[in-house]
Amino acid sequence: MISPEFFYKGLEQMGVGFFTGVPDSLLKQFCAYLKDNVPKERNIIAANEGCAVGLAAGYHLATGKVPLVYMQNSGMGNATNPLLSLTDPDVYNIPLVLVIGWRGEPGVHDEPQHVKQGKITCSLLDTMGIPYSVLPEDEEGCRTVLKECSEHLCRNNSAYAIVVRKNTFSDYTPAKKTEETPYEMSREEAIEVIANRMKGSLFVSTTGMASRELYEIRDRNGESHESDFLTVGSMGHSSQIALGIALNLPDRRVVCIDGDGAAIMHMGGMATIASESPYNLTHIIINNGVHDSVGGQPTVSREIDLHEIAEAMGYANVFTVEDRASLEKALGCTEGPVLIQVMVHRGARKDLGRPKSTPAENKDSFMKNIGSI
Repeated sequence: MISPEFFYKGLEQMGVGFFTGVPDSLLKQFCAYLKDNVPKERNIIAANEGCAVGLAAGYHLATGKVPLVYMQNSGMGNATNPLLSLTDPDVYNIPLVLVIGWRGEPGVHDEPQHVKQGKITCSLLDTMGIPYSVLPEDEEGCRTVLKECSEHLCRNNSAYAIVVRKNTFSDYTPAKKTEETPYEMSREEAIEVIANRMKGSLFVSTTGMASRELYEIRDRNGESHESDFLTVGSMGHSSQIALGIALNLPDRRVVCIDGDGAAIMHMGGMATIASESPYNLTHIIINNGVHDSVGGQPTVSREIDLHEIAEAMGYANVFTVEDRASLEKALGCTEGPVLIQVMVHRGARKDLGRPKSTPAENKDSFMKNIGSI
């Protein structure tokens, strides 16, 4: 395995001094090292991967130096537009290092939402004309890859990708603990309150632990899963799925269980919700201040005011709650679109399971329940 420090120092020797991206579980050791050892202004967790490429391009334009963008391979979709229409050699020819976590690598067990992206990760880089290396798990191999990357950057002044397999980086223990506000509820406790209070509604839950927790809550309560659409992938898009359902089923209450990182990733979706004004949509952002599913790296949700943003966009009713009683009361509001920001503490159960049904089975069950198939 490669120590995050060894990898970072190799990049530093190449002249890489600016880091930005969206965290990934395969890169969490490296991201944790960056958080402890790189000043905040030179390590920016971006709203989404496309934004990260834009930030990196701005850094190069301002300094003439080479930036690095880190992401999960699922984020390549967000990054494709700026990689092809901004940094590509046929356009502005801007150099950058891409470090990409290879979820769903063929032959390696992973969750269903990663399988397709894993199959096409390398061929997608080939199609975009971005040369790449798969990072070996030893330091000598790492030196070779970094040398190839450096030579490419010097020779071509364009992007080079380093693809990272599962368990490539060795463990790193963060030195700095981020202070946590002791909110009353965990995310799972908040979801249980929502599920119990909003019985009879249709649910759309965001990717990551929120969907896993909703699934387990239904099992624990002996309830069916047929009213729940679990968005196991497509981070940031659950609110638009919920909007599409709400607009076409105006007689049903639709509840979107979103996360702060997911909501920020594609915040423009909130403007569309407010503009369309579906009275039957309740959009709930569970705010724990971190990307909990991929290592607990911070989002900017505690530095901005999502409540005021939602009001300015035009949601009919907006609430921010910090305890069960306030959440129960806010859930009683049915004049939508309703935005409820639920402040919770970070963390999840170590024994949290995963849905037993496939995404296709979940879709079919949901559609049969509402009569669309």
